[in-house]
Amino acid sequence: MRVTLLDLGVGNLHSLAKAFQRALPQASLETTSDGEAASRSDLCVLPGVGAFAPAAARLAPYRQLLRERAQAGGAMIGICLGMQLLFEDSDEGEGLGLGILRGRVTKLATARIPHMGFSLLSPTRAGLALPTSVYFAHSYACRPQDPTVVLAETSLEGDTFPAIVGTGNCVGFQFHPEKSSHEGLELLASFTKGICS
Repeated sequence: MRVTLLDLGVGNLHSLAKAFQRALPQASLETTSDGEAASRSDLCVLPGVGAFAPAAARLAPYRQLLRERAQAGGAMIGICLGMQLLFEDSDEGEGLGLGILRGRVTKLATARIPHMGFSLLSPTRAGLALPTSVYFAHSYACRPQDPTVVLAETSLEGDTFPAIVGTGNCVGFQFHPEKSSHEGLELLASFTKGICS
């Protein structure tokens, strides 16, 4: 399996690459800023730490290509900001996401921002095995138009928002599996194998 991290100039590439190496030791891992090369990989990963607008600008030349890849069943994982880029747009800044999932990214409706630290996960589908808690670090959350794409959610100060979303072979994690201990790595491996099989 060839896993490609798409470098958007805002991601935590080093720690995420190490996480994939530990979670999927047999995988071939590469990092590139070339969206065309990433689109040819078995798994394209949109990493995430940073702001929506600059990431969307870096993504813009490859937007249609990556959309078509996802629509054709190509495997893709978005992590934190990468998950937000799977949606149409964001209150955080200008630019378009991939629009693979319908909906907008909005600021958390909480007094405490950013949301940082471990929070509980609540699966929305029966039989989905998930860690009890995972590590979040974000100020914005995805608001899907279609609630059926939400696989798990979490809450902070009364604001409930998606923690995991999925459609076809495309999955998004609002949290950081690479910072969520061994359970996070197991989840990363499990979902990757599921969408790449």
